[in-house]
Amino acid sequence: MIKDLLADIKERMEKAVESLHTDLMALRTGRASPALLDRVRVEYYGTPTPLNQLATISAPEPRLLTIKPWDASALSAIEKALMKSDLGLTPSNDGRIIRLNIPRLTEERRHDLVKLVNKRVEEGKVALRNIRRDGQEDLREMEKEKMISEDDLFEGRDELQKMIDSFVKRMDEIGKAKEEEIMEV
Repeated sequence: MIKDLLADIKERMEKAVESLHTDLMALRTGRASPALLDRVRVEYYGTPTPLNQLATISAPEPRLLTIKPWDASALSAIEKALMKSDLGLTPSNDGRIIRLNIPRLTEERRHDLVKLVNKRVEEGKVALRNIRRDGQEDLREMEKEKMISEDDLFEGRDELQKMIDSFVKRMDEIGKAKEEEIMEV
């Protein structure tokens, strides 16, 4: 019974870590990465569609992304979506392909991005703590209903704490790696 609860909690914590990782991948660093465009939605035949479902996105150079739509008629819609996005990048269109030049980051912008990374990591840790709190409440409830003993309750809490410690460490490592990537000149 406790094993099932801990497995469920572990799965939820994995999702929280994955969510943080995905969130940080979308942050713009000085390097071009197709992951920057994962959140861009294009109005395609009246439906908001992810950009990566409409075009091939590649990074032929460290500071350049190219977007080659499968349907040439979607070119202007993709360009509009890129202009509306919060990326702060200006697309250049040659009629067949869209190029996005990724400018170098200023020192001030790098520090702002590092602060943002730290904020997102902290939000991820809060999510982990909320999951832990829910797990502890479930354990207390099980003990109250005599489904587990008091010893099992304390053992489950210890296991839960070990689990959250390892996931917090993983989040810190992900944040540190992103911070280093941002500060790299």
